[in-house]
Amino acid sequence: MPPEEAKLKRGIIAAVQLPNVSELEFEASLMELRELAKTLGFEVVQTFIQKRAGFDRTGYLGIGKRQEIQAFVNNTLAPEEADAAADRPAQEVVDAADAGSDIDILFIDHEISPFQARTLEVEIGCEVMDRTMVILEIFHRNARSRAAKAQVEIARLGYMAPHLREAAKLAGPQGRQRAGTGGRGAGESHTELDRRKVRDRIADLQKEIVAMDLERKTQRARRQENEGLATVALVGYTNAGKSTLMRALTGSEVLVANKLFATLDTTVRSLYPESVPRVLVSDTVGFIKNLPHGLVASFKSTLEEALDASLLLHVIDASDPGFERQLEVTDKVLREIGAHEVPRMRVFNKIDNGFDEAGQAEHEAALRAKYPDCIVMSARRPDDVAKLHGKIVAVFQQDFVETELFLPWTAQQLRKEIYGNCEVLEERADEAGAFFRVRGEPVAVEKLREQLELVR
Repeated sequence: MPPEEAKLKRGIIAAVQLPNVSELEFEASLMELRELAKTLGFEVVQTFIQKRAGFDRTGYLGIGKRQEIQAFVNNTLAPEEADAAADRPAQEVVDAADAGSDIDILFIDHEISPFQARTLEVEIGCEVMDRTMVILEIFHRNARSRAAKAQVEIARLGYMAPHLREAAKLAGPQGRQRAGTGGRGAGESHTELDRRKVRDRIADLQKEIVAMDLERKTQRARRQENEGLATVALVGYTNAGKSTLMRALTGSEVLVANKLFATLDTTVRSLYPESVPRVLVSDTVGFIKNLPHGLVASFKSTLEEALDASLLLHVIDASDPGFERQLEVTDKVLREIGAHEVPRMRVFNKIDNGFDEAGQAEHEAALRAKYPDCIVMSARRPDDVAKLHGKIVAVFQQDFVETELFLPWTAQQLRKEIYGNCEVLEERADEAGAFFRVRGEPVAVEKLREQLELVR
């Protein structure tokens, strides 16, 4: 069977809605989990919801809801459904049963304990993945650089540790004790040995990351010192269109995919067309609601591009009804990594997604009224990208001075210096040499003026 015709893996979602969670927030979270599942290659065929005051300590969901899910997965009817089925057309009953066929996985829209996960797996009869595990698996699949792979492995090992303890409890006494070496000591349990291996591996990876961080910081400092580059970091919710905007602003070929966390490694490119000063644009890993704390910490080096940037472009999906929640999530993560004080420009992207011309104008007006300094655009429209390009350059040129420089014909070798360090607004010439009306950083302009004085 050709790959494109291969049967999709099928999954179901279960979620508890707590009293303090609104309907809008709850549905947005479920939609996000469906997208995460899709990124992993699963088709979500059913969603089970239960409203409770708190999570069941044994199996997250109440026993009745667990039986309902078990009946669905096993193609049987729950007791309360059996009576109702008698009054339904036979085909509807068959279709309902078929919907539960071949369920590969149950996704849980919260982080649950290893004991809760084990209870669900035993009772329902399929694999269980909570939200944290789903995100970790996506990060694991998408990591490309050595640093990103090491960071993901640390987060996965940290998540795995409590699951090892739960596995030891289930194994019983026969799997717990391992004989001592050479007859000395009481021996070491399988679980203790595994946990020690996990701790040792995490320690080794952390040393590697520290070394890579130092190397990256040294390279970045040398680059900025030698070239005096201005830096812009794209931040925002995953799938807000950051990679598409990155490609539009830099003219580069970067991965663009309609998936959550399509890219994890930071990509750095020059703003194109190049400007004075030269501006570097970097894309960062996307944010998401309830991003596991272990990942926030382990990906701090990836997000440090945002810490070191002179300007943040906060990219927001204008077509998403829940964009305000995305704003809150991004603001929260930026505060956690200490980047909330970096100057920021709000960019509402995808204004052309799902709106007709009148709808776009109305939505744009509402956004500008609520966020007066924002930019509303589509990364797919060249005119919009050009306007954003101009605004970015203007930020870095706001302290520029404008002046006139004279270059005698006998010193034309300095022409390259003028064009390399200033924005040339006008050039004219006479028999003595060339006159340039330029804009540039005060220090760079003064340095050029001193050089030109020496060659007169």
